[in-house]
Amino acid sequence: MADNNDPVFQIQRVYLKEASLEQPNSPQILLEQEQPAVDIQLGVEAQQVVEGMFEICVTATVTTKIKDKTVFLVEAKQAGIFEIRNIPEDQVQPILGIACPQIVYPYLRGNVADIVTRAGFPPVHLAELNFQAMYEQQQAQLAQQQAANEPSRIITT
Repeated sequence: MADNNDPVFQIQRVYLKEASLEQPNSPQILLEQEQPAVDIQLGVEAQQVVEGMFEICVTATVTTKIKDKTVFLVEAKQAGIFEIRNIPEDQVQPILGIACPQIVYPYLRGNVADIVTRAGFPPVHLAELNFQAMYEQQQAQLAQQQAANEPSRIITT
């Protein structure tokens, strides 16, 4: 019989939360022979839905341009609901920032490539990501911001 205090980390669901495609300069831009510049922005969000349940969203924004004209813009948000219980508080944030996005991200990669291909373009393959390095970088930036925001203490005797 399982103890109620056993640690729990389970995927409840992975789903495509949001997706959009824009081709504002079609069809004229499709006749261009020049290779477009590709810009990819990624983000991770985590929020508690109810006690012990968290939604993690990994977002990708892919913009391709020729000169100053957009060829296409894809925005996709892949999400997952995770049950996380009886895990020490200091371990929950790394799970939300590293383990959960690593599970969700491959689905996002596939959906972005599929959307772009279905729009009639060569697929855009999002690179593999090291979510641990991203998380550690974010934590270092937060620590620097907190240190910068702390008032200097003047000791007088």
